[in-house]
Amino acid sequence: MIWTNDPNRLMLVAASAAAYGLVCLIPYLRERGRRLAAARAKAKAAAAPGWIVAYASQTGNAEALAGQTVATLRLAGIPAQLSELSDLQAEDLLRAERVLFLVSTYGEGDAPDGAAAFAGRLMTTRLPLPQLHYAVLALGDSAYHQFCGFGRALDGWLQAQGAQSLFPRIEVDRSADATIGLWRQHLSHLAGTSDAPDWSAPSYQSWTLSERRLLNPCSAGAPVYHLELSQPGALNAADWQSGDLVQISAPAEPDRPREYSIASIPADGRAHLLVRLHSHADGSHGVASGWLTQQAQVGEAVSLRLRAHRRFRLEGNAGRRLILIGNGSGIAGLRGHLRARAQAGQSGNWLLFGERNSAHDFHYHEELEALRQAGLLEFDLAWSRDGGAERYVQDLLPARADKLRAWVADGAAIYVCGSLDGMAAGVDAALAEALGREALDALAAAGRYRRDVY
Repeated sequence: MIWTNDPNRLMLVAASAAAYGLVCLIPYLRERGRRLAAARAKAKAAAAPGWIVAYASQTGNAEALAGQTVATLRLAGIPAQLSELSDLQAEDLLRAERVLFLVSTYGEGDAPDGAAAFAGRLMTTRLPLPQLHYAVLALGDSAYHQFCGFGRALDGWLQAQGAQSLFPRIEVDRSADATIGLWRQHLSHLAGTSDAPDWSAPSYQSWTLSERRLLNPCSAGAPVYHLELSQPGALNAADWQSGDLVQISAPAEPDRPREYSIASIPADGRAHLLVRLHSHADGSHGVASGWLTQQAQVGEAVSLRLRAHRRFRLEGNAGRRLILIGNGSGIAGLRGHLRARAQAGQSGNWLLFGERNSAHDFHYHEELEALRQAGLLEFDLAWSRDGGAERYVQDLLPARADKLRAWVADGAAIYVCGSLDGMAAGVDAALAEALGREALDALAAAGRYRRDVY
């Protein structure tokens, strides 16, 4: 036993034992790692639904239908993930078994705001999707030349990637019930159930036209009217939020409702609307605008339903500074936000607004001036018929780029409301020039750049 006191021999024995243990341990660790990786992959696959319902909505119709679609699938025991289209990544499409797309079109064939990132990131690339089965419900308005243009483009891109259509694309003109019913039939067949939740839209309610006044007498532009509608019983904060819409059913076309931004809050006790009278070349008036501003009598009943417009609500931006940009009757949606902020005593509101003539078209002038005097609002104005370089609201932005960048750096959110033609694209380009396109896209993805344009 003399050798046990030899340090060299002891070290040799210890090294031999360690080497033997390591030889035995390495296969164990490898097997354990393989099993853990397999377990993680299995858990991830189990957690990720094979079905995705993706929506791209500008005013909320596609989002509402997507929610009903998911409810139908889940009722049938099918796990389904609800996602805004711009939140989908390439890996989501690569792993999914089936994706149901419900998408609207913005303007003449463009992607709505909730799909812009997806269109720019994925629809400009090749992505092999032979395993994917999909369906497209495209919402649009046949008054536009590029009817359902984005839905058609999405369908074409998916086919080009090798994805397989579950059934032909369904196109919906102004939320027509018959074509939505066809989507529901196909969905029930796919889900293997006829016990689907109620898909009917909220019923219209009878409101009263309580007040109507012309806001722009002597204007060179079309007449603009302030309307107030009341409902029996007290309104409460749950009825609507600033940024929401109403749908009004005109007697001459009850199946084609018109949407208007609400220019008030429930605390006002009435729903305020701003309606511009639309005239055709032959002198006739628009069906809805003509009825609301010329034919309906004060005290007459109006069929109306409230509709949430989540893409234009304040929600997570309620505590931020607000940059509010709009033109014409777009002041309605912005006024709703300003009244909500005034009720809460919140400052940090900057309005940039454009119209024709300062003498006749400064809608809600006294109210806005009172907010400014109270320290709750600052505003910059552009008048297209008064001369000067800053004729349109988008022309206000370049000279105020430093202030714009400072407000955004301080956390401000940007809300744009008004006409699709000219204003919306012009404002977007001016914002991109001042902030950078990537920064503006990041604001949109974070919900800090929101638009209600028509």
